[in-house]
Amino acid sequence: VQLVESGGGLVQPGGSLRLSCAGSGFTFSSYGMSWYRQVPGKARELVAGISNDGGSTKYLESVKGRFTISRDNAKNTVLLQMNSLKPEDTAVYYCNRGIYKSSYYYEPGDLWGQGTQVTVSS
Repeated sequence: VQLVESGGGLVQPGGSLRLSCAGSGFTFSSYGMSWYRQVPGKARELVAGISNDGGSTKYLESVKGRFTISRDNAKNTVLLQMNSLKPEDTAVYYCNRGIYKSSYYYEPGDLWGQGTQVTVSS
């Protein structure tokens, strides 16, 4: 049972990146999925979450209109498309398997990916 992220890197302000998270060893479509991020010295924060079937999503206020979360249950993957990136988006991004209760509440589970570094800098 694992989650494996990919797609991080260095990008200039205003640029784009797409993160991918592949799940294995469990029934992917039975779980809500999300992306969190963390910078040193701060708590991990929820960036975006998506329901089991992909029909409902939620976003951190500061990324609304710039980031899009999506999932492909046939491929056991969840994506985070990040556009118009800002230096304050710099962080390690983690994929999480959890429970998506509504667009107002996502409960994180105990399965995390290893993290992928996103650096936004000129």
